[in-house]
Amino acid sequence: MTDLPKRLASGLTGLAILVGCILWSKYSFGAFFLLTTVFGLWEFYTLLEKGGYKPMKYFGVIVGIVVFCGNFIFAEKIAQGEPLPQALLLLIIPLGFLFFLVELFKKNENPFTNISFSFSGIIYIAFPFATLNYIAIYKGDNLADFYHPEMVLCYFLILWGNDTGAYFAGNLFGKHKLFERISPNKTWEGGIGGLLLAITVAIVISYYLTEISIFDWIAIAILIVFFGTLGDLVESYFKRGLGIKDSGNILPGHGGVLDRSDSLLLSVPFVYAYLRLFT
Repeated sequence: MTDLPKRLASGLTGLAILVGCILWSKYSFGAFFLLTTVFGLWEFYTLLEKGGYKPMKYFGVIVGIVVFCGNFIFAEKIAQGEPLPQALLLLIIPLGFLFFLVELFKKNENPFTNISFSFSGIIYIAFPFATLNYIAIYKGDNLADFYHPEMVLCYFLILWGNDTGAYFAGNLFGKHKLFERISPNKTWEGGIGGLLLAITVAIVISYYLTEISIFDWIAIAILIVFFGTLGDLVESYFKRGLGIKDSGNILPGHGGVLDRSDSLLLSVPFVYAYLRLFT
């Protein structure tokens, strides 16, 4: 099998699983992104190990699981107007400080470096995926159902619109490098093409999901494109610094979870903040 058919087959399979899990139920949605969080953290810590660092891989993954599951429960409780479970709050808050205690018994030469890298995985990967819970689960116009898969799907449609527009515009018109030091293939022309297609997708969505105004959808598209592009550059910067091409090989021909999620990781928190503050 040549590279193109392999990329196409794995890409369509991954797409079908993603869309199916989002549409099936809030539990399949949660399970999918919980596994994505686990694989993403594992890849992140493995990359650091290849760079000669010693992050707390297993403990970091455990903390990431608790962070995601805790926020899944929190999102549901908030949507239903119920008080947050104090026991879960008391469990999540001390976990961050346990990184210091775990490192105390590991006898590593650079404890603060290891603690910083371990904790950065939670901030960079676990929290953005956990934030998706609040985009999908909230109290909307239909009070009988607090799970809104259409919001997450629309987020991905805009994200994919940006990727598609950037790819074709970059190949057809790309001349001026966007950030050559980090990603020599990205161009300003590609970025503009991605932005225009993302905004077009957002405008089309606004005619079907009228709970959010067309201007808010356009603003969300701009946030996704801007911070998604920066997220892509950040992950490329990480890999370039470690001399690694792909973060993993979970999807043949497409790399790992971080390679597929880099645009999402930086854009999700900003999109959620916008939704909470302005819609």
